Amino acid sequence: MPELDSVPELVEPVMVAAFEGWNDAGEAASAVIEHLAAAWDTDELLSLESDDYYDFQVSRPRVETLDGESRRIQWPTTKVSVARPRGGGHDIVLVRGTEPNMRWRGFCSDLLAVARELGVRRVILLGALLADAPHTRPVPVTSVASPPELGRRLHLEPTTYEGPTGILGVLQEVFGSAGLETVSLWAAVPHYVAQPPCPKGTLSLLRRVEDILDVTVPLGDLPEEARAWEHGVNELASEDSDIAGYVRSLEEAKDAAELPEATGEAIAREFERYLKRRGRG
Repeated sequence: MPELDSVPELVEPVMVAAFEGWNDAGEAASAVIEHLAAAWDTDELLSLESDDYYDFQVSRPRVETLDGESRRIQWPTTKVSVARPRGGGHDIVLVRGTEPNMRWRGFCSDLLAVARELGVRRVILLGALLADAPHTRPVPVTSVASPPELGRRLHLEPTTYEGPTGILGVLQEVFGSAGLETVSLWAAVPHYVAQPPCPKGTLSLLRRVEDILDVTVPLGDLPEEARAWEHGVNELASEDSDIAGYVRSLEEAKDAAELPEATGEAIAREFERYLKRRGRG
């Protein structure tokens, strides 16, 4: 287990984690951690040992120039920090790193030990996947919750996915089996604009994180960046009739699938979420 020099006193800490790589289409999930770290006062606690979990021929270290002359090696790792939201009821343990290449069981055990040492009782795991989703509609966010009634209580949309998983799927099981309330949130990034960044996906994940934490996150330029991203994709699609036709077909399928879901209860829930944010703004 990684050792903490000292264990800070935290207020009902919640862990929020994202990993670059397979789990991070358009870097939409890792960008949430970046945004939270920039929005709040953040102190780094520790980094997991790189040699234990990374194959450096797969996740290569990077050379960085510090002052125009001196250079250093930046090794792939996972960093754990603590953020203290202004006026929030929780301290937030932020975890960000590159998905490990090996020894996943040991990696998850280390993160679980850190969570227990810090008194974490709830964990939010963030991911993004490529999907047949139109960029012109709200980015869908599905979830896995442990225990399942937690997802129902939080009004989260469950996923029915079965298949290969990444480090988030393993962490979900490890944390859930250890008795921690654990939620995985997955944003569906349009596969035809998979290149990062995807600020619209980041914003959708951030909204769900706000709901679960019951805090208001300063959004800064993110809403404008999301609008600019959508506008840019619109322009690209308008220049290619095949892409434009494909987007229209995705829109029609999406709208037809969601029509039965536009119930009074769903609309009321979204309106309540809007009022809640506006009251805290």
